[in-house]
Amino acid sequence: MSKERQPEPLDFFIWTVEDVGLWLEEINLGGYRQIFKENGVNGEYLDSLSTFTTEQILRFIRRCRMKWGDFITLCKELRRIKVALLKGEEHVRRPWWAPPCLSVVFVKVAKHNRQSRVVSLKQEP
Repeated sequence: MSKERQPEPLDFFIWTVEDVGLWLEEINLGGYRQIFKENGVNGEYLDSLSTFTTEQILRFIRRCRMKWGDFITLCKELRRIKVALLKGEEHVRRPWWAPPCLSVVFVKVAKHNRQSRVVSLKQEP
């Protein structure tokens, strides 16, 4: 992905480490960009945070030297993306690496996969 182009919010499941770094800058957590890169935090890893045990969360916070408030901000921003996906507020786009001929197939599969990933997410009224 080009460094100038911001990652697509709802494609965070396929974000690279560089995409995560760009997103951290966007949500004012850019100070963690290098440490996330060193720890290989990509979109798939961010998606898995919601299934972490308390011990795993504490280990992640220590390894990335995060402040509690910053970790909460990170989680809120991830939740905002997931809620937008669940509500269908954002348009699903094919990733930059997928050939154009697969656009329709990718969008259908991506919508199904993403909605199944956020099934357990409770919406706020």
